[in-house]
Amino acid sequence: MVGNCMVPLNYLRTWRWENAWIVFSIVALLVLPWSFAFLRVPHLLGVYGQVNSGDFVMPFLYGAGWGVAQVLFGLAVVRIGMALSFAITIGLSAALGTIVPILFKDPHVLATDRGFVLLLGLLLMVTGVAACSWAGHQRERRRSERTEHPEQRSSLAGIFMAAAAGLLAPMLNYSLAFGGIFIQEAIRHHTKVAEAPYAVWPVALAGGAVPNLAYAIFLANKNRSWGKFVPAWPDLLLGATMGILWMGSMAIYGMATTFLGLLGASVGWSIFQICIILTANISGWLSGEWKGANLQLRAVLWCGLLLLGSATLAIAYGTHG
Repeated sequence: MVGNCMVPLNYLRTWRWENAWIVFSIVALLVLPWSFAFLRVPHLLGVYGQVNSGDFVMPFLYGAGWGVAQVLFGLAVVRIGMALSFAITIGLSAALGTIVPILFKDPHVLATDRGFVLLLGLLLMVTGVAACSWAGHQRERRRSERTEHPEQRSSLAGIFMAAAAGLLAPMLNYSLAFGGIFIQEAIRHHTKVAEAPYAVWPVALAGGAVPNLAYAIFLANKNRSWGKFVPAWPDLLLGATMGILWMGSMAIYGMATTFLGLLGASVGWSIFQICIILTANISGWLSGEWKGANLQLRAVLWCGLLLLGSATLAIAYGTHG
């Protein structure tokens, strides 16, 4: 779902990027998190009432840091395409989002056979991301050499944006990994264990909504694109679809972590992110982003995807080793 959530950007008719991003942010970061939480967490306001006010700060700030990453990622997609943006951003996010919770929660596991397999999976992941990134960069460089169009996308700037987004993106996982007080309180209020993470999302994603909406509104004012909202159809549906796909995936991911034990937010995050990269690159391939690329670059890309697939298997094996 995440691997395809940015696809609607390619089909906007009259809206600019900021128009779609405002709708995406409202749907994904405000409407759906609160809707899911109220529907799946009994006595949600009672849960929040039992938590100290200070416990809201870190999940909110982590969410805000992720929000900055989301803005950078959206801009990177415009410059270097969906496949390469996902490979860089999600690859870095996967590595950090996996290892940091382990280091804080159970660092001793890294000294075991299970930890060795997990580290091997991370190495395969980083190598696969590097291969996909190199292939994508070479594709963009050769494409720019064949054109002198004044609006040619900046590959280097896009790669830097995607990398910065990758460094900040794991903060959303930190919100979940370190938002245990909300999960515990939700369970105490008779929430099913698998649905308890819904209590964290409204807090974390409210923080993420701040930079996302602030930047999109800034652009709308700068570019005078408020008038682009009319006509609303079908671009409104496209923007809303982006939000539904993204938040729907996060809701499922949060539930999945509860079935993976103590390190669920670590190993689950890496598997989740790798599958996003695979999906995004396959979608990018099918949509023609690699049209015209030579055989060597295509081979490197598919080797990178094979490494990512192997990393998924290694991490999954390490989880139950």
